[in-house]
Amino acid sequence: MPFDYDRLINWRYDDITQEYDVWDTIRYALSVGIGREPTDTRQLRFTFEDGLQAFPTMALVLATPGFWPQEPATGMDWVNVLHGGESLVIHKPLPAAARLKARLRVTDIVDKGEGRGALMHTIREVFDADGGDLLATEGTTWFCRGDGGCGGPGGAMPKAHPVPERAPDAVCDLATLPQQALLYRLNGDHNPLHANPRVAAAAGFERPILHGRCTLGHAAHAVLRTMADYDPLRFKGIQVRFTAPVFPGETLRTEMWREGATVSFRTLAAERDVVVLSNGRVDITG
Repeated sequence: MPFDYDRLINWRYDDITQEYDVWDTIRYALSVGIGREPTDTRQLRFTFEDGLQAFPTMALVLATPGFWPQEPATGMDWVNVLHGGESLVIHKPLPAAARLKARLRVTDIVDKGEGRGALMHTIREVFDADGGDLLATEGTTWFCRGDGGCGGPGGAMPKAHPVPERAPDAVCDLATLPQQALLYRLNGDHNPLHANPRVAAAAGFERPILHGRCTLGHAAHAVLRTMADYDPLRFKGIQVRFTAPVFPGETLRTEMWREGATVSFRTLAAERDVVVLSNGRVDITG
């Protein structure tokens, strides 16, 4: 049975507060592949406590409710929920350690019809809990494969960012670890789809898949490495669509096109030559 449209469109979470320290910040950086080259001091700024800086996409895992579609009160068929798209706007740099507050709300639900699933859009704002400054805004599109026919209005996903139809200006390959999803789960996203083979099989996958936000983090890593010399202060935002699953252990190949302050990108699972992130955009300065 699909979820109750009226209940979910009015779903509101109480503000979530989280205090994190430098070890949380280091753990996140390691979970998106930073630190593989121990002599690269540019990466060390994210993985060593002296002079530590937070990797910008860490805002996606802080002060979150976790994998909340799994909560029974939502009525969602959570086993069949996948990421459809993600965006992140950085308003102010994320501190290496701080106390944050965030609020999540459902902004739209698009019913694609019975047997075709539904799209749910959410917004989450992340604030400095002490100073009150807005640090980041996250937008998420969930593809609820088992919830078509929920009674919501029809429609489509927002227009995607176009990727140039020419050879990329740069390409960056980043290998993932076989245990990458298990490492990334330590950030707080405990969806068993990424760890339990039985749950993965029930969702139609041969084995556990990588978190979409982990794949996004690797793509952001590739862009920051290639286009911004690992300077997190130049990273202003990212948006992307998730188009295919990644299996831990695969190599992520990010192709990039630079046009002024905009880096368009797409990411492939190199061994299978499958596009896993499409219509990507990163905004950088300098």
